[in-house]
Amino acid sequence: MSLQKPAVFCNMAFDWPALHWNAIYLAKLLAGKRMRFRIGMKDTGTAPLFETECSYVEATLEEFLAWSGKQPSCSCGPFSGYELCKYWSYADYKYIARLFEDKPENFQDIRWSDFGFPERNGRESTLWIGSARANTPCHLDSYGCNLVLQVQGRKRWHLYPPEDSSFLYPTRIPYEESSVFSRVNVVNPDLKSCPQFKKAKAHVVTLEPGQVLFVPRHWWHYVESIDPITVSINSWIELDADHEARVEEAITRTLICAIKSAETTSASDSWLNPTEVEVTSHETNLQYVNGAVSAYLEHQKTSKIEDMDPRTEEVNQYPCKRKKVQGRSEPEGFQLMSRESSLTAIQGKKLEKNPFGHNLFQVLPHFWETDSTGSAENDSKGSPNENDEHFGKLHRAGKTSKVIGDSGALVDQKDPGCSTISPQAVICTNDLLDCVLNPQVIRLMAQLLIERASL
Repeated sequence: MSLQKPAVFCNMAFDWPALHWNAIYLAKLLAGKRMRFRIGMKDTGTAPLFETECSYVEATLEEFLAWSGKQPSCSCGPFSGYELCKYWSYADYKYIARLFEDKPENFQDIRWSDFGFPERNGRESTLWIGSARANTPCHLDSYGCNLVLQVQGRKRWHLYPPEDSSFLYPTRIPYEESSVFSRVNVVNPDLKSCPQFKKAKAHVVTLEPGQVLFVPRHWWHYVESIDPITVSINSWIELDADHEARVEEAITRTLICAIKSAETTSASDSWLNPTEVEVTSHETNLQYVNGAVSAYLEHQKTSKIEDMDPRTEEVNQYPCKRKKVQGRSEPEGFQLMSRESSLTAIQGKKLEKNPFGHNLFQVLPHFWETDSTGSAENDSKGSPNENDEHFGKLHRAGKTSKVIGDSGALVDQKDPGCSTISPQAVICTNDLLDCVLNPQVIRLMAQLLIERASL
């Protein structure tokens, strides 16, 4: 937890049974269970393809495998209307606890306890299955940090540090609790519309099967599948800082629901992400705010008492993690985190020596890459060949540094998602919300609310 930068573990999961969870194995294990797949076009231009702009189908893994293997359309079921050469498909964010609710013994195939989180397994994990070029828009997670096990195929990760947030043009539209999206297409940016993005420092890595990626708190990430089929498993690890983050998220939900519900919107204004089931009422949202503030203050009070008690020193040296509560909590569900979940004692500690080496290597800025031995290489050496179309024009040229360069090929393209408002343009509700819901503004509001409630 003291790394504070993305890192890849190369030899931590070699004996996990979950490494056998390839798509064929999972199809047999799930025995025809249907799940929701998100479908997007491979040729998306320059604008990020948000989840509100995707198509969705309910299908089995057998049907997905038939489609991705170019089997006759009759065996592809719901995928038959989507040509593999034009579309990608992603069964993303699938809670393993729900998928295997009738097979709980499979939770033990995932052993996050090896990373120091006792009893954490598949019950607190999420499954991701995708085809080539399936991707997650660039975003940051409001809560916790992230551990990701790559099981099948390879995925390309573009990561950006928290201090680069203003360069990523954050937006809360589409709205999803705990996710702040970027309006930039980070692999093919339009620097005319998003000029500050050239200051962002991309850390790029290709995650191989068997490797585990650590994504620190509030690091932005864009993820794209490279191989024909990819399978990943992740778990979000809760942090003490989540208490304040929950206050910020409750404020964000209250404001965006109140403002967008008051607006007469067109059917094309899809501001609610498909992961959010409904627009909650103002009364319910205020309950979230009050619950989050109360939980934060109670946690602060308890933490002070523990800091004064010398008997807690030994406990805090080896903290245990509380289990992730997946899905949105009810207002009365804001509970105090257990003392054992505290990471405060170790987060500020500095490592006595450089921890990176053969089995653990740091994800370096984009103009360098590291191979599986931890050696640094120039990106142009390890760039994919021309057949790896998922990298677009930028990566086919073998010059990753152009992501933030002043190349005319980049700035000539227009990104409608980052358009500059002309003097004649009218400020719309979404423009207003992008300012009001800016993470810096929400953070200040949370601090003021907490200060008021503590008087």
